[in-house]
Amino acid sequence: MGNHTVEKIGGTTMSQFDKVLDNILIGDRKGKDLYNRIIVVSAYGGITDQLLEHKKGRVLEHKKDGAQGVYSLFSESDASWTWGDAISRVSDYMFRINADLEPLGLDLLFADRFVKERLEGVRSCLLDLKRLCSYGHFQLDEHLMTVREMLSAVGEAHSAHNTYHILTAKGINARFVDLSGWMETETYTFDEKIKHAFSDIDIENELPIVTGYTQCKEGIMDTYDRGYSEITFSKIAVVTNAREGIIHKEFHLSSADPNIVAEDKTITIGDTNYDVSDQLSDLGMEAIHPQAAKRMRKNGIPLRVKNAFEPNHPGTAITSDYKSTEPKVEIIAGKKDVTIVECWDQDMVGRPDRDSSILEHFNKFDLRYIAKDTNANTITHYVTAPLKTIKKLSASIRSTFPTADIMIKKVALVSAIGSNMEIPGILPDSLNALTDAGIEAHAIHKCIRPVGIQFVVDEDNFDEAVKTLHKNLVEEENIKTNKNE
Repeated sequence: MGNHTVEKIGGTTMSQFDKVLDNILIGDRKGKDLYNRIIVVSAYGGITDQLLEHKKGRVLEHKKDGAQGVYSLFSESDASWTWGDAISRVSDYMFRINADLEPLGLDLLFADRFVKERLEGVRSCLLDLKRLCSYGHFQLDEHLMTVREMLSAVGEAHSAHNTYHILTAKGINARFVDLSGWMETETYTFDEKIKHAFSDIDIENELPIVTGYTQCKEGIMDTYDRGYSEITFSKIAVVTNAREGIIHKEFHLSSADPNIVAEDKTITIGDTNYDVSDQLSDLGMEAIHPQAAKRMRKNGIPLRVKNAFEPNHPGTAITSDYKSTEPKVEIIAGKKDVTIVECWDQDMVGRPDRDSSILEHFNKFDLRYIAKDTNANTITHYVTAPLKTIKKLSASIRSTFPTADIMIKKVALVSAIGSNMEIPGILPDSLNALTDAGIEAHAIHKCIRPVGIQFVVDEDNFDEAVKTLHKNLVEEENIKTNKNE
């Protein structure tokens, strides 16, 4: 195993670059301590939204709330050129970011030239593609994923290039590692790309600043969509045989969301395992992308999640073999906006294919479920998807089970999760706590493996359920443990 770490910095953190310099990249480091690290950066916060589509309605200029991203506009079938205006907006915003970074040592002329070259290159390419597809022999739909890949790469290249130049200006032997494939004529597989990029880098004496996007034969966005930067991060860690992977976030991995449970009542998790990380991912609360975690786990590389603004705090260490010596709940997490799709049909009794038949409909709409209940004549799935898609799913299931009664209802899931939850009486204690708080648990999911329990509650009760379970399973148990010590 190598002696270096691979460290990823997220987009929101990158947008506070003065703090990134002070807390992650430089800080008190001098000489050799600056090296033996590989830094993988995301695009600055909001840039990828502007380049692709505003996935969550988040925009950079509030007065233009709801504006579409470049890809979203380009992929529309009409003949408008509004996507060109969107490229200009992204360009202007990148120039403003550059101007803000000039006091930190960025050569503004050089940085702006880089942005202009990339974005005007993209504009020319898209114009040519539109013209080509106007002849009818070429279909735009066949090229859209490639367009999406190309647009994604611009944001990461921008932030990595800026970081490299600022560090160089401060006398650090940094190197810009551009995995975006810009103007390259040869395409490599994912592994080949990383090996080729790092073949001549002296990690002990150079600080590689790497784009979070990787252009490769497999098509990283086609496979992982917008989770690609963590995939790049994990692939680099594996290929270079890193000692540890570190993800710098804007917060600690804590026992609950401090926006729901008061911050002074939450506890930073010191150690946990990849199993717990998987449970969080299933709820959409990723410590790391599940496929990235899988790759690191299989190669025995530990992961550390750190608060980017508390550099001296060790953060949370995630390993394969950790198990808490003291049985306890580590995290209360959950998910709102969950839809029950319940199929009740007495004709299903005795049909061994009933599960697989229903799952065929899930596959048809590329849907996954996060929990499931079954009995003799009822199968219930808990799904996160738009209502329009849920209604199509329901109609499709009814085509296989024409006499079925299919219920659709909005709920929330609240989970107690831990690496060792062999706690006597945890289930009745949890239910009693929820009942005392006036919260009804409509369903409970508990596996024999003691890693988690899920409670299905009304959406309106989500926050209160999180507070109640955290108070009873984490806060009070923590007080007992401290007293015993």
